[in-house]
Amino acid sequence: MERAELVIEGARVIDGSGAPERRADVAVEAERIAAVGELAGWRANERIDAAGLVLAPGFIDVHTHDDGALLRTPDLPFKLSQGVTTVIAGNCGISLAPLPEGAPLPAPLNLLGGPDDFRYPTVESYRRALGAAGHGVNVALLVGHSCLRVAALGEDLERAAPPGALTAMQVALELALDQGAIGLSSGLDYPPALAAPPEELVALASVLRGHARAVYTTHMRDESDGVVESVRETLETGRQAGARVVISHHKCAGPKNFGRSVETLAMIDAARRHQPVALDVYPYTASSTALLPRFLRDPAMVLVSWSDSHPEAGGRRLDAIAADWGCSPLEAIERLDPAGAVYFQMDEDDLRRILAHPAAMVGSDGLPGRRLPHPRLWGSFPRVLARYVREQGLLDLPTAVHKMTGLSAETFGLEGRGLVREGHAADLVLFDPETVADRAGFEDPEQPAAGIARVFVNGVEAWRDGQATGRRAGRFLTH
Repeated sequence: MERAELVIEGARVIDGSGAPERRADVAVEAERIAAVGELAGWRANERIDAAGLVLAPGFIDVHTHDDGALLRTPDLPFKLSQGVTTVIAGNCGISLAPLPEGAPLPAPLNLLGGPDDFRYPTVESYRRALGAAGHGVNVALLVGHSCLRVAALGEDLERAAPPGALTAMQVALELALDQGAIGLSSGLDYPPALAAPPEELVALASVLRGHARAVYTTHMRDESDGVVESVRETLETGRQAGARVVISHHKCAGPKNFGRSVETLAMIDAARRHQPVALDVYPYTASSTALLPRFLRDPAMVLVSWSDSHPEAGGRRLDAIAADWGCSPLEAIERLDPAGAVYFQMDEDDLRRILAHPAAMVGSDGLPGRRLPHPRLWGSFPRVLARYVREQGLLDLPTAVHKMTGLSAETFGLEGRGLVREGHAADLVLFDPETVADRAGFEDPEQPAAGIARVFVNGVEAWRDGQATGRRAGRFLTH
């Protein structure tokens, strides 16, 4: 008679491949899925009756800034409570490693923390710190282009990297990949990278060719009026470098650009016929990042989420703060600095169109560790399941789960993850498709989702009955 540590019985299994659901039992043994099928005869240390619940692969959050949170709050309740079992950190050109101690921290590097947090000159030193702390979810790390620039150029960032500095960046990237990083990210819309020409990105992304599954992800140069040109630059960078490309949190920001996703997605479709291209998206029409003058390009409501110099401003509108202070919004930004904000500047039709695209994955882009985070930090994955599957029918459930699991694992080269399949890692989530929902809002964002019953990371139960179990079985994932 076969036996296992755990058998989950009678679940509606959605396996992450996009295939229709089926009724099945799933056995877990030694961190892996031991069997999927009719397992009534199996002996188990524990059996879970999953009648009426969906059993899916643990969700993979492909766009996070959890680098520091994995060390500060290693249970990561804002991820486990959504059913997320794996995070991709180091996005938008900023990563906690590699960066020498004492290096400058221009915005948006400070979104990840202060000088005490940036203590990892190599990916290996960051991996060791994670191992010592223990972490509740799996993590894979991208190397931030802006961090490579700061390490090579110091504060002299308003220029292209000269040949010697560019070589140093390539060497640092190669070392980071050898030590387990899975790719390179850029944040070309942020001050540290504004002066980086396309040739600099091509030279760095070309390093990825020596690592078969490595990925280049990019917060493009302009997601507003220049979004079409930025998509074109991104695709050309990938083509010239021979790199797999992921467009981060794709959007068309500002009223003048509403509807332009028709054009950008057509460009992506054309490129996908001859090069690997994917994209990620979060299910909200408001973005969130550092509060910077350059992001006031379009008329939009701006909600200040945090300010180190004026903590009392958190949760207030920028225009109201400026009115109280008798100054312009730009002057208010200077007084609030360093600060973060939520920008209400996207169109629901564009969001739906992008989310439905076959190459689109779900990512939260959440910013942990601040007083008033965007609700996407706690709500992105259940929001897709509630709003865009159950309520609106934009996606069917197998397709939505695929965008959160199998597609993500394939795109980022996470072998043995993202599917409910024999031999794969037992990263699993049990949820009620009738009640799963996001409860986080802009006024009260730190709220766990409804309907997430149990979450397993590498076969270990990490979330149950609305709280983390404290059992941390996350792994550092490499290629």
